[in-house]
Parts: sequence; C-alpha cells; structure tokens
Amino acid sequence: MVRRWTWVFALLFVFALVTGCSGQQQATPTPEREAAQSGLPDLGGRVVTVAVENAYPPFNFIDKETGEPKGWDYDAVREICRRINCVPEFKEAAWDGIFEAMAAGEYDVLADGVTYTEERDKVVDFSIPYVTIGQVLLVRSDCGKPDVEAFKADKTKIVGTQIGTTNEMVAKEHFSEDRIKSFETFDAAILALLAGDVDGVVIDNVTALGYMKEHPKDLKILGQLTSDEKLAFVFPPGSDLIEPWNAALRSMMEDGTLDELNRKWGLVVDDQQ
Repeated sequence: MVRRWTWVFALLFVFALVTGCSGQQQATPTPEREAAQSGLPDLGGRVVTVAVENAYPPFNFIDKETGEPKGWDYDAVREICRRINCVPEFKEAAWDGIFEAMAAGEYDVLADGVTYTEERDKVVDFSIPYVTIGQVLLVRSDCGKPDVEAFKADKTKIVGTQIGTTNEMVAKEHFSEDRIKSFETFDAAILALLAGDVDGVVIDNVTALGYMKEHPKDLKILGQLTSDEKLAFVFPPGSDLIEPWNAALRSMMEDGTLDELNRKWGLVVDDQQ
C-alpha cells in the first residue's frame, strides 16, 4: 500500500509540473514575448516621437466630425510599434523646416508621405519604401474638358502646390515659375483651388484622392505628371531605429498587413476597380 500511494503521489507531482509548465505557455502574450516569438527586434517599450503634419490626407489629418487625428500614418506606425514593442508619441509639426528638424534629432521618425530623393538622403536617413506613387494635376470639376497638355499650354493657368515638396519640384518641371503659387500646406493650396485663386494643384495621386473624397463634387484629376516616386519614413542620420523599423515593415509586407493598410487608405487600388 505504501508503495502504491508513493507511486500515485509521484504521478500527481509530475502532472502538477506539466500543468504548471503548460499554464505558463498559455499565458496572455506580452509585447516582449510576441516580439521574441516573431523574431523581430524588441525595443522594450521605448517611446518614439513621430512627426506628422495632420494636414495631408489620407496619410494624416484631423477628422472633422470627431476632432481626432487619423490616417495611414497613425495606423501604420501603431502597427510597426506593436511588432517591435515601442510606444508612438505623435507630434504635430510644420512641413517647412522639417528636414532640418529631423537632421537635428528633434523627432525620432517623420511620417508624412515623404518621397525619397538623393538630395534629401544627404541630410536625413530613410526606411525602405512602403509604396510608389505619382504626381497628378488636380483641378475643379467645372474646369471643362482640357487635357494636361492643353492646360500646360494655356499660359493664363496658375497652379498651386506646397512649398519645399517634390510636388513643387514637379510643378517647376512642367510650368514656368510665374505660373506657380507655393503654399505652406496642401490644405491652403486646395482652398485656393476651390476659391478659384489657382486653376490646378500639383499633388500626389494618393492625396488627390483623399481631397476628392472630402470634396466629391468639386474636384477631379485632370491627368498624370509622374509615376515613380517612392515614399518612406524619415529618421535622423544614423538612427538606431532604422533597422528595427525596416524589419517591422518587411514583416508587414510578408504577411499582407501593409497591403491591407495601403488599400484601406487608398494608397493602392484594386486592379478590378
């Protein structure tokens, strides 16, 4: 009898050990554990300051109904931080002077639909690209039926854009400087277009669609100007965030999350649409 009870207690002890181990395995996953299991870098809950303009839909904007900030940047950055265990702290920043601010390390990341250029790469560092876009000419819906070439040939036509952007660079490639008005924000350029102060706005196709959703009866795309600009996140030179950020972006590309976000916010369009 003693041996039998000893054997029973031994079995119970082993069962308790096994149960205890399995209970630990089934614990609610923490960000640290998720990062370790996924093989992604773990930033240990580090706070990351993220510069956004809050005036560049669909990347970042203030929802007129709720007053809350929304957009692709917010969704994408939060997902990136979820994967590498960091905490995003979004800070509104003006576009003018933003590259100087990034070079000085005033922010950890710039998320504002930024186009990669070799010139900018001399001042700041970039992540891998997350989408390729093009520049278009956005006009009022009542402008008639001219094409882009006819619009360009009409020297009375004035175009607006945002100062210090690749959009402004493209505008200067297609129009003489006396026909270009550069504004501090794209919101201001769009308001000028709606008011008739300019006849068109040179803007990327994604943001153009964002403004067309806001003003569905008032705006339309007249035509394409470029089609090969790669957008990426921006970092101060030599930032230790670049590699973890890229690792998270690659994992989002691999599992389809990035494609879902791009389609949700209109950065890409389904082939059948």
